[in-house]
Amino acid sequence: MPVSYRRAEEIFEENNRLLANPLSPEDIEDLDGWTLHRLRPSALTHDAEGGTSTPMLLARSRHASVRSLERYARPGVDAVARRITERDPAARRRNR
Repeated sequence: MPVSYRRAEEIFEENNRLLANPLSPEDIEDLDGWTLHRLRPSALTHDAEGGTSTPMLLARSRHASVRSLERYARPGVDAVARRITERDPAARRRNR
């Protein structure tokens, strides 16, 4: 069952207190500032790498513009190359 972002954040903090509230500066350095919000770009990037359309990414992330979405959905070079190869008719014929 889906939960609201606020409830997800509460659950995340309850189960990862040290991640959400580091006890010392060393904890912050070791954890690299993990918060629930930091997981969002990762999910959008994985979706983008999997071929999810821009309109779907916009709807899912609730961004109003592609420009703001660009900060979160950042497919890697390998994912882009893989996607291009998958859509290249010549490459598909060679791999049969």
